[in-house]
Amino acid sequence: MNLSEVQIDGASLVHNLRALRGLLKPGAEAIAVVKGNAYGHGLAEVVRTLESEADGFQVDDIEELRALRALSNKRALVLGYIRRDDIEEALRLGAELSIFDLQRIPAIEEAGKRLGLRPKVHLKVDALLGRLGVLPADLPKMIEALKAAPQLELVSAYMHFANIEDTTDVGHAFDQSELFEGCLKMVRDSGWPGLPLHWSATSGAMSHWRGHMTRFGLGIYGMYPSAALARRHSELGLKPAMRWISHLAQVKTLPAHHPVGYGLTFITPREMTIGIVPQGYADGYDRGLSNSGEVLIQGARCSVLGRVAMNMFAVDLTAVPSAAPEDEVVLLGAQGTGQIIPEEIASRLGTINYEVTTRISPLLPRKLV
Repeated sequence: MNLSEVQIDGASLVHNLRALRGLLKPGAEAIAVVKGNAYGHGLAEVVRTLESEADGFQVDDIEELRALRALSNKRALVLGYIRRDDIEEALRLGAELSIFDLQRIPAIEEAGKRLGLRPKVHLKVDALLGRLGVLPADLPKMIEALKAAPQLELVSAYMHFANIEDTTDVGHAFDQSELFEGCLKMVRDSGWPGLPLHWSATSGAMSHWRGHMTRFGLGIYGMYPSAALARRHSELGLKPAMRWISHLAQVKTLPAHHPVGYGLTFITPREMTIGIVPQGYADGYDRGLSNSGEVLIQGARCSVLGRVAMNMFAVDLTAVPSAAPEDEVVLLGAQGTGQIIPEEIASRLGTINYEVTTRISPLLPRKLV
């Protein structure tokens, strides 16, 4: 038994992808996004679980591609930045690459010639997002450059929505889709009739923007993009796939007026029994949970006392007087009838649910259960 580990429910991953696939049009592909160590769930564990379920996988960079290729030969989309020196390796590993500026075209074309293959590329359009991608005003130049590079196989055009989770204000999403559709028509009319598109992640699919392919990330892991979309699609029954556990390292009783942790941010108001949990911000348990977070012990909620340190934090054991060293502590997930979900932690920290899971240290062991 590991003192601390991240447990991944493989059955939940499969359930979630199958449920999300039901949102798609017949024949549309479901790509599992496993970047960021599979949103913190463990790239290896998730790929092994979804190998027979997903139509392919999406990663961000060359390191993730290498890890993916050690596990799967399925379709691999690399939609982040790859250095010029790594393009040839990426193509050798069978990656489909993103084209987002003119400088990428000759680099990918030359690497393909050296390998004797025709690289598959996806044209990224920056449709009112302001990240990687060709601006619509520059699209004619990009089209001419692609025409002059017949060695490349353009397999799709794609974009990212900027604010689609906010179901109360979808005006920008409509502006983006209208602009992208105009760009797509220009590309199709320029020599790529019927070129496929992909513009949706989990949130897009839930909001009815569905193309030839959908990049499912967040939803696979049992998280919804927003509370509004969770209510709208409660029928999906997405199941959180992660359970982050540790065990009490020490249990002791402190006298009244005793400090707990760095900075003297908590002083015991009375005699209190506390427990020491051997996890901290180095493991991804955010320092912002100091005097704010809660964990589960024996099914009861126990408050974090004082500051979260690099490798440990203290909790109030008043609710569990029988607590003892090595008792299980749940930082994220269920225990008995209690549950701590990523959205709860995100709310305390003023962030988003998938930052909570993605930031959990990759050094912690992941275990499929």
